[in-house]
Amino acid sequence: MAMNCIKSLRNLPLTSGIGASRVFSSAAKSKKSKGAASSDAPKQSTLSKEVKSTTVVGANILKDGTDPKILPDSEYPEWLWHLLDKKPALSELRRKNIETLPYEDLKRFVKLDNRARIKENNTTRAKN
Repeated sequence: MAMNCIKSLRNLPLTSGIGASRVFSSAAKSKKSKGAASSDAPKQSTLSKEVKSTTVVGANILKDGTDPKILPDSEYPEWLWHLLDKKPALSELRRKNIETLPYEDLKRFVKLDNRARIKENNTTRAKN
């Protein structure tokens, strides 16, 4: 008798308690007018011009210090402007002639090629 009661309880859907799920009303969606659908599009920024500032806000790491001032571009080192340049992938470097590569690209090729060989060796050892 007790087993039949447990089996019947398992088939009942939970409507409250731990297993209950929250259901949201769709009334908020129905209240929108046709003109409100256009507001879902991304809004244009109200700041159309570049914001000019004289300091780097939030770059101060000292307790009693102040934010550093922004210098003219000529005051910064040349390498700083190339930090975000795209670097060639291994497949692109393999297509080029190794003898004509610049030193930086050759160094990158060796590093990426070694990394690829190590990964390949690890996968073959893991399969065995």
